[in-house]
Amino acid sequence: MARRNDTNEEDFKTPLTKEKLSRSLRIFRYLKPYKYTFALGIMFLMLTSATALVFPWLMGSLIDASSPEEMEKLTKEQILDNINTFGLILLLVFSLQAVFSYFRIRLFVNVTERMLTAIRQESYSRLISLPMSFYSSRRVGELNSRLSSDISQLQDTFTTTMAEFLRQLILIIGGIIFLAITSIKLALIMLAIIPVLAVAAVFFGRFIRRMSKQVSDSVAESNTIVEETLQGIASVKAFANEAFEIGRYKKSTNRVLGLALKNGNYRGAFASFIILGLFGGIIFIVWYASRMLANDDLTTGELIKFILYTMFVGASIGGIAEMYAQIQKAVGSTERIMDILDEPAEPIDLHYAPSEQTLHLKGDIELAEVGFSYPSRKEITVLNGISFKAAKGERIAIVGPSGAGKSTIIQLLQRFYSPDEGSVLFDGKNALEYDLTGLRSNIAIVPQDVLLFGGSIKENIAYGKPGATDEEIVEAAKKANAHNFIITFPEQYDTLVGDRGIQLSGGQRQRIAIARAVLKNPAILLLDEATSSLDSESERLVQDALEKLMEGRTSVIIAHRLSTIRDADKILVVEKGKIIESGSHDELIKNTEGLYYNLSKLQFEFSDSER
Repeated sequence: MARRNDTNEEDFKTPLTKEKLSRSLRIFRYLKPYKYTFALGIMFLMLTSATALVFPWLMGSLIDASSPEEMEKLTKEQILDNINTFGLILLLVFSLQAVFSYFRIRLFVNVTERMLTAIRQESYSRLISLPMSFYSSRRVGELNSRLSSDISQLQDTFTTTMAEFLRQLILIIGGIIFLAITSIKLALIMLAIIPVLAVAAVFFGRFIRRMSKQVSDSVAESNTIVEETLQGIASVKAFANEAFEIGRYKKSTNRVLGLALKNGNYRGAFASFIILGLFGGIIFIVWYASRMLANDDLTTGELIKFILYTMFVGASIGGIAEMYAQIQKAVGSTERIMDILDEPAEPIDLHYAPSEQTLHLKGDIELAEVGFSYPSRKEITVLNGISFKAAKGERIAIVGPSGAGKSTIIQLLQRFYSPDEGSVLFDGKNALEYDLTGLRSNIAIVPQDVLLFGGSIKENIAYGKPGATDEEIVEAAKKANAHNFIITFPEQYDTLVGDRGIQLSGGQRQRIAIARAVLKNPAILLLDEATSSLDSESERLVQDALEKLMEGRTSVIIAHRLSTIRDADKILVVEKGKIIESGSHDELIKNTEGLYYNLSKLQFEFSDSER
């Protein structure tokens, strides 16, 4: 069915609260190193606003310089001198405003970009440092949005919105003061009409935009129907559902029609409001001012001043409402960023360097009565009283049906999670007592689904040991049976693997992952169904590389194909979070009532049927 594209309520923020504002103001701590530059920017902002406020006054004075009253009092030469003076002053004011604006924008951008760079870097560092339990309950797209769109929202706010908000506020206050100086009577009339109409126009306009977005969403929904039916046209015709799909599309487009007509009515009403309300209010003020001009209660220059200041105040009142809406969005974005920065991080060493590694494990592993449930699913027990030992250099295989808890054991060994009960020990010492970065540097994993980063083959292999030499990388590739296929590429080790390694086959990606593990030279090796999705030839090459990699290392192997673990020192059969069988392949296969025997029999029969 059509995917619904709901109206984004983020566009219409709830009012700011004291708690929201207090939490969001913490973002200004990133401004602290640049406080003097920011203060200088504020000074230029005030100077820009001041020159803007002087402009109407000078314009009015320029008009009055050639008024009949001035002609009666001064000679023609004096009048021309006054006109020239005011003209030069206006030119100077505009020149100063241009200079002030340049420095205001430059300083605000300078401060904002430096501040946002610090926020981006700290947010990313915090994200990278958060435990796996955090990621198990979050979507990657949501987290990526916080680093991109939310920080971009702050960028707009600090470079433009905040400065404009302050500027509009200064113009409103200064404009009202100058209006009162020009004519207190007209100022009171203007304040009774224009601000009310401007605010009403802003909120009416926002309502119109919301209606327009609903129309756009409805159009997108109807387009989704077209996309889905054309992509699945074979299914539509196979089920003879042409009439059903036509009806579905008709219903969707009729909804678009209804919303569009409704939106048209509101847009017409909005246009009428602007013409009759806003312009009508301005016309009334100008009409009243013209009567004052006729009664000599106002000069022509004062009328020009008043009209210009009225326009300034009206436009600023309308603009400040929009700025407030933008600030509301920025507060929401700040809150989401603070959610990340306030999350407790793992105790990892961000300054770790492989060459400075001080912890070197022998490779003894023990799980002692381990019980575990994932934080997001506490009601489901994944592991229940799991206990086993692996001495240095031993190969321990873990088999069992899907959902038995095999991969969870691997995650506990990597300290992605801590057990709820019991303990995980390395070399006889509780895993929690080790430095986390040091512990993980002694462990390497070759997963079933290998993720390669979008760089070169060399960069992906070197991920196991950042800073490795080209010779070390090539040697690791040779041990992983990867060198021979790498040198067939025109770019060889500089070949780009594409997004997630899409340019390479599954077997090639697997051997790159093995080379990465070889380069890391770990004491403990974890293999999570590393050959389960490969063809026979790729499996042979990968299995051979794994055999080389496991030599002299403690290895924990999750296996789907039981033929790959016949030589394991010990095989653990896990079912429903418990170890139900344990022993070598020869020992377990003798138990004809056991799960291992049945799994072997099923795979053997399946292999025969494939032949």
